[in-house]
Amino acid sequence: MDENQFKGRFIASSGGIAEKLKNIKAFVFDWDGVFNEGRKDASGSSPFSEVDAMGTNLLRFNHYLRNQQNPFCAIISGERNESSFAFAEREHFHAVYFGVKHKINAIEHICSNAQLLPEDIAFIFDDVLDFSAAKAVGLRIMIGRQQTLLLSEYAHKNNLADYITAYSGGSHGLRETTELLMAVSGFYNETIDFRMQNSLEYKNYLQARNQPVPEFFQSDELRSVKR
Repeated sequence: MDENQFKGRFIASSGGIAEKLKNIKAFVFDWDGVFNEGRKDASGSSPFSEVDAMGTNLLRFNHYLRNQQNPFCAIISGERNESSFAFAEREHFHAVYFGVKHKINAIEHICSNAQLLPEDIAFIFDDVLDFSAAKAVGLRIMIGRQQTLLLSEYAHKNNLADYITAYSGGSHGLRETTELLMAVSGFYNETIDFRMQNSLEYKNYLQARNQPVPEFFQSDELRSVKR
């Protein structure tokens, strides 16, 4: 893969990211600042983009093609966010953690519930509250912002990210992330071809993808709650 195709900061090489990706069994996403710019409406909700939603679906399909099984997928948010709930239900994620201030707690809960190791997890995040989780997991992508250059530098110097995106959450840094991970996987063209053709491989993936119903866990106590 030509790293010059991407404008973000490679902290690990593309080859290093590819090696880490081979071991990944779960994709965990922060919400605010990743799926959006972090702005909220009066209810405390913040939206998502279909551009990024397509990216997450293609990334999951890419994983399915490489591993013949679907990855575990979860959202971790520091706040209650109805848009994240709706997205997780529509996209059949496995879990949503909200009101979680110390995000390593959610990572540990995911590992326990899904029988994973921290190194099995890829975490996509954007801010300081995510660093405790980023430090623990196997693959870390930080959504960059021009306004937080010193924070990005801190993440770089302290080995808290493998790649920092050129684009922010509101400018589809998440889609940049999914494009990068599919590119380093070596299965980019196959992923796009099969999706474009609505192939049998894609239909089988989608049938399996649509089975999970997300569980919801609240606050650092990680209480299981109803939607």
